[in-house]
Amino acid sequence: MTNFPKGLMISAPSSGTGKTTVMLGLLRALAEDGLTVQPFKSGPDYIDPAFHLAAAGRASFNLDTWAMDSGLLDAVTTQATGADICIGEGSMGLFDGVATRGQSGFGSSAETALRMGWPVVLVIDVGGQAQSAAATALGFRMYNPDLPFAGVILNRVASPRHERLTRLGMERAGVKVLGALPRRGDLTLPERHLGLIQAVEHPDLEAAIAGYAAFLRDNVDLDAIRAVASTAAAPAPRALPKPPAQRIALARDAAFSFTYPHLLEGWRAAGAEILPFSPLNNEPPAPDADLVWLPGGYPELHGAALAAAETWRAGLQKHAQTKPVHGECGGYMALGTALIDKAGTRHQMAGLLGLVTSYEKRKFHLGYRRAELQAGMPGFDTGDFLRGHEFHYSTILDEPDAPLARVMDADGNPVPETGSIKGNVTGTFFHLITAEHEGEHA
Repeated sequence: MTNFPKGLMISAPSSGTGKTTVMLGLLRALAEDGLTVQPFKSGPDYIDPAFHLAAAGRASFNLDTWAMDSGLLDAVTTQATGADICIGEGSMGLFDGVATRGQSGFGSSAETALRMGWPVVLVIDVGGQAQSAAATALGFRMYNPDLPFAGVILNRVASPRHERLTRLGMERAGVKVLGALPRRGDLTLPERHLGLIQAVEHPDLEAAIAGYAAFLRDNVDLDAIRAVASTAAAPAPRALPKPPAQRIALARDAAFSFTYPHLLEGWRAAGAEILPFSPLNNEPPAPDADLVWLPGGYPELHGAALAAAETWRAGLQKHAQTKPVHGECGGYMALGTALIDKAGTRHQMAGLLGLVTSYEKRKFHLGYRRAELQAGMPGFDTGDFLRGHEFHYSTILDEPDAPLARVMDADGNPVPETGSIKGNVTGTFFHLITAEHEGEHA
């Protein structure tokens, strides 16, 4: 593959430094300049890619060095073909990942940048410090000398004097400053318990992204940003994961939206038909679908609407009599008997599984998952190993059906959320990323 686009990684010392604002503003500003920009997200994030799409006008894909083998990483990377530049957004801090090594790596943004050959642009919150910020930047630059380090964008700068002092520190440390963003209180994206709200829920996303782009233009050297982009060798051509059925009825609305983009792209590329429907609008799945797939999302925010959606529930139940249904996380909860919201109100769900979950007493579940299937599920057989990610705050009150899988965390420790199977219906709390070695054999 020739002329593969150069790229860079937007990262930070930690979460909450403003890197998403920088990412969205940079994507839009470069797109406004006439570039075809390919966004990526490092790590298992379900929400940010939709914001990237809105900013760049091009679908964003996750790159995950823990969950994805080299074949799948190559397959995802080739989605950048035809772009002028790649921009990746990191997760958490630059070097943050799991404690033990998976099939490919630790899952850190630094690993992604190294594999892609992308120099890192570090967004540093300099609030409450000046020259001392340079010590942070220098530490990140030196922690792994093999990692290409392009420079820093200073965020939340209080005044011209504050910027001057901070730049002096960076100059002394030999760290290039690519921009300095003044402190502003109106640039924060709305959040809820899983991070940002969904892109479809933002009250005026287009105006917000346009504002971020203008802010970046005024305070960041975009020419210098483009100049530091680089890339490693072009990836080998590979196929994305195959579809679990030919005609897939996919729930798509504010309650069900968390599906990894590489899965949907792989399904479509292999010729599968994606048939969207909205449970919140009381729409049943297409009656001629081979499979119904309920992604994760926020069903706990829409319990009353789902409970009242009798047409959706009847259509789902009819499908499950003869054909498979699968749910992930929020979709799994919606397949259960009931969901209890944070106010303690019990809402009827589809009743295809015995699962009862509650948000009245929140319990945090977060991390990579490796699952050995104890029974088949759509697209996979008993004994297959799957890799995914779990992130929710629900408590299981009842999970009476047969377990679907033996599930472990990234360290190999068992986790109690095994998923369930009953007849043609399966569900997991983890969001599927891939089957082990699926990308290698594509």
